[in-house]
This record gives sequence, C-alpha cells and structure tokens, in this order.
Amino acid sequence: MKDFIEIWGYLNQEPLFWLTSTLCAYSAGDAAFRYFNRRPYVNPVMIAVSVLAILLWSTGTKYETYFEGAQFIHFLLGPATVALAMPLFQNITQVRRATLPILAALTAGSLTAILSALVIAYTFGIRDVALVSLLPKSATAPVAIGISDQLGGSPTLTAVLVIITGIIGAIIATPLLNALGIKDWRARGLAVGVAAHGIGTARAFQVHPTAGAFAGLGMGLNAILTAFIVPVILKIFL
Repeated sequence: MKDFIEIWGYLNQEPLFWLTSTLCAYSAGDAAFRYFNRRPYVNPVMIAVSVLAILLWSTGTKYETYFEGAQFIHFLLGPATVALAMPLFQNITQVRRATLPILAALTAGSLTAILSALVIAYTFGIRDVALVSLLPKSATAPVAIGISDQLGGSPTLTAVLVIITGIIGAIIATPLLNALGIKDWRARGLAVGVAAHGIGTARAFQVHPTAGAFAGLGMGLNAILTAFIVPVILKIFL
C-alpha cells in the first residue's frame, strides 16, 4: 500500500499522466458509443467527463494539476475549430442560397437560448453572478467564458454550464428533430450548432456531413451574436 501511494504521488504530479488519462477516458467513451450503435444517449464526451470527474474527486487532485497535462488538448481546440471551415467551404453554395433563412434562424435561436435561460433562472430566484454566468451557455466555451468574465460572472461556472448544455443538446437533438419531422440537413445542423456549440457540432458530423457543416456555421455565428446580445439584454433587464 505504501508503494502504491508513492507511485500515485509521482504519477499525480506528472502532466503526461493526466494527458493520457484524458485520452483513455474519451477512448472508453467512444468505444461505448460505437458498441451501442452510436446511440445519442451514449455520448462519449459525457462518459469521458464523468470518468475524469470521478478520478479527480476520488484522488483529491486539483484542477490546476490536471490542466497542466490536459492543456495540450485544450490547445488543439483552436485548430480543430478552424478546421470546421473546410466542410463549410465545401457547402458554400448551399450557404449562399439560404443566407436569409440562416440569419433568421440564427437570430431566433440565439435570442431564445439567452432569454429562456434568463426567464427560467430569474423565476427560480437565481441572481447576480450565477445569472450572468448562465446566459452565454449556448456559445462555444472560449467565447462564453470570455463573456462571463467581462460581465462579472464566474468563468468556471460558465464552463460547466456550457459543457452540460452541449451534452444535453447532443443527446436530445437527433431524436427531437426526428420526432418533429425535420429532414433538411441544413436546418438540423444549424439548429444543433446554435443550441449546443462544439459538442453538438461533433454529433451533427456523426449524423450527416451537411448537418455537420451547417452546425459549424451555426456555432461560429452564434458565438459572435451572443457576444453582442448578452450585454444588451443584461443592461435592459437587469
């Protein structure tokens, strides 16, 4: 037991250990996702987050220690987001043909995400920092965290809410859109990208390439629009 504690003390401080843990946790989630025939409720991100959260909590590891190893994956989020431009470019003709519907859907979706969160949270007595942290939840994480920080919210709480929003969106989007009878992959993808940012976009690519391209477009445009809308809504309502 003493040897195990000494080994764990060594591994716990090694950045490579937490990088490897993150990759293994996601690999396990992806394997489960494939085993269950890509069912939306077996979301690999949800599984990976749950596994890592249990590991960090059970070992008493601080987030700062974990992030020293996982920051390489965090860095790769930037190039991965930029890479979404490729499928979007391949569908540029469809984007041009649907410019007005895209702008209308983007505005409606962004306002609905923000206002619904505001009304529900306010109704249940949520105020101040928690309320500000909640509003940008449907924007991609770097933008949402920046908005929260600038407006006096809690970046950490916002990050958690963004991840939860993305996971929920990725799980329920496909069954919900199927139930509503929406078959246009452009509309499906844009809706998922606006509502569930990067995690939803990843799910959209798994369903259909056109849906993935439009989800990437919705994610990017919603991040920009949210950055403008949230401060205005806070000023008006609060």
